[in-house]
Amino acid sequence: MPELSVIVHGPNTQDRLTGLLASLAAHPHPDVEVIVAAVGAWAQETARVYAPEMLVLPLPDGTDDAAARSAGAARASGRWLHFVHAKDGLPAGAPRMVAERAAELPDEVDVLLFDHVRATWDISGLPAEDGPLLARAGRAAHRLDDIARSALRVTPLLGNRALRTPFWQAHIHRLTTPDEPFAAYAALLLADEIAALNQVAYEHYELRPESLPPVTPEECYSLIDRYETLLDLARNRPASHPTAGPPPDAVLYDVMVQDCLRTFARTAMPDPVAREFFRRAGAAAVRHHPPGHRPPTGPEAIRRALLEENAYTRYRAFQAVNRARRATKSAVRTHGRRIATALGDHHYRKALSRPVDTGLAVFAAYWNRGVACNPAAIAAKLTELAPQIHPVWVVTPENAPLLPPHTDHVLPGTRRYREVLATAKYLVNNVNFANAVVKRPEAIHLQTHHGTPLKRMGLDQLEFPAAAKGLDFQALMSRIDKWDYSISANSHSTRMWERAYPSRFVSLDHGYPRNDVYYSATAADIRAIRDRLGIPPTHRAILYAPTHRDYEAGWTPRLDLATLADHLGEDTVLLVRGHYFYDGTPSPLTALRRTGRIIDVSSYEPVEDLCLAADALVTDYSSIMFDYANLDRPIVIHADDWETYRTTRGVYFDLMSEPPGQVARTQRELTEILTTDAWHDEGATKARAAFRRRFCEYDDGRAAERVVRRVFLGEDEDALPPVIPLEERTPAPSPREAV
Repeated sequence: MPELSVIVHGPNTQDRLTGLLASLAAHPHPDVEVIVAAVGAWAQETARVYAPEMLVLPLPDGTDDAAARSAGAARASGRWLHFVHAKDGLPAGAPRMVAERAAELPDEVDVLLFDHVRATWDISGLPAEDGPLLARAGRAAHRLDDIARSALRVTPLLGNRALRTPFWQAHIHRLTTPDEPFAAYAALLLADEIAALNQVAYEHYELRPESLPPVTPEECYSLIDRYETLLDLARNRPASHPTAGPPPDAVLYDVMVQDCLRTFARTAMPDPVAREFFRRAGAAAVRHHPPGHRPPTGPEAIRRALLEENAYTRYRAFQAVNRARRATKSAVRTHGRRIATALGDHHYRKALSRPVDTGLAVFAAYWNRGVACNPAAIAAKLTELAPQIHPVWVVTPENAPLLPPHTDHVLPGTRRYREVLATAKYLVNNVNFANAVVKRPEAIHLQTHHGTPLKRMGLDQLEFPAAAKGLDFQALMSRIDKWDYSISANSHSTRMWERAYPSRFVSLDHGYPRNDVYYSATAADIRAIRDRLGIPPTHRAILYAPTHRDYEAGWTPRLDLATLADHLGEDTVLLVRGHYFYDGTPSPLTALRRTGRIIDVSSYEPVEDLCLAADALVTDYSSIMFDYANLDRPIVIHADDWETYRTTRGVYFDLMSEPPGQVARTQRELTEILTTDAWHDEGATKARAAFRRRFCEYDDGRAAERVVRRVFLGEDEDALPPVIPLEERTPAPSPREAV
């Protein structure tokens, strides 16, 4: 029988489970068993990869933490249980340390407390305040009455305590609750004896509040109910011998009042909810006031007195005075600094006071480069399904002349630009709008993205400074918090966006609208595109579209294109597209343009036309591979610097083991693949099929329709066209079929 059963439980929130299981797998111990109560498909897939030797219990999406904990505990064989939430972490060696300390304890001890550290999206290893409390307990076992002042002020997590298995089984009806703080406190109140380990054995990851659902009035009120139930439990405990310190109910009373006041101060509540919360908290404070209990002194005494009197208005006035005093101090510190205002002028602030225009939608793409990508596809479908909503595009002055005729547009910094951003109901972008754009409550911000992520994005760039290049992550998170919706083309993207951009947006698993054309284009469309590009009907066209490198200042072709074209022969045309990040830099293709077999299409728009015209795609790590896969045509990966790219940029999966087709590590290998049947042989076809199953999940030709109907027309998810199964989709014809 193992000494300790570690019960990992919950969904794979923001991909936190991956690191936890990898750590546990890397540090096994014979006296520790690990059980994974995996909630949802993502957690189960992660557990299969990272915990093949552990017992995995698959649980359906929506299973709450209490049910997941109970399911794991029911299968545990250890003498002690340690409940570890899937979003949290365990320092290396922590299970061994807990198991060894637990083995020393007498049978009377039911709860073992230990220290933990905190982590947020940008900082790890933050010390908790529990160390001094645990140090007072030493290594002896205690009754709660002897150490109530310390034990009941330890952070109420199940993760920073282990429970003896028979104790858990005896009190399962009390401890099985989704309210983790309640269970943590209840375990102490029900225990015969408690011991401590003054060492860090847990990492508690604090999710960004902006990534969690808004707090409901019922959740606010339930905080008071929690403490009232706990105080009743404390008073009904068996009598104990007198102690020098305060009894558990007195300590818990102070904890309740402090928590209620802190929640009241820090939680945004509508005024009626705030008044009711204050009234209930005050009534509980009066009802449970321990006889002879001495209140604190100073400002805290004033707060408590006002609470017990239900003096809501006076308490708010007291808060306002304190805020004004802090604001005055802050103003003195920042005296002389220039305080920026929204978009820099009064026109924008004035426009924000106007009603939101429900018939106005602002679109932008690629940092205001023009009509392109997912925003363009959505705008086109919007004109068809909701012509009452007027689209306005934000474009830079140099790109404005390239817009399609009659495109209504604004230039950044102009008065109308500020007006439309301030009053539009809908704001659609495949990157982000400027930091100073205000998110009005009535407005809807739709983030479309512009590719399926292979490379690390968002907060995942924190570990890759060469890629982040001084990115202000706090400002990034402020921009993300404005999103209402985020579009996804596949489950992989949905999960990585949740991990890289932890906020409260709703994921629209509808497919990428820009990829609709890969199912709607006709043979005539493809012939016309190839004619415009000058590709003879009988020639093979290969699109070469490499991505940019963060570790390179400019575009250095990784292929000798002239030599490659010579080897491919007269009947092959190379369409070469440099990454748009290199716009404005001298093109290395200048000398090769329009030689007949090499065509520089770096400035050609839209890129979807190039994909439709090409018989095959050659790329390295560009997200174009995920889009092109919808056409079910051959893809060849040229990965001559994969190790450097992976190390410098960071990636979400190993492209070398999960490629969409053949992989070449050198130009010689690439030439051999393209001059033989290897580029479209059985192996390449099999790899592409697996790749399409994973990454073309939601793209079926109706993505734009689903997005418009959901976001702009307000239709329910159930009313939208369902995603067509992959095997039932018919992509656009190949160039050979079109001819």
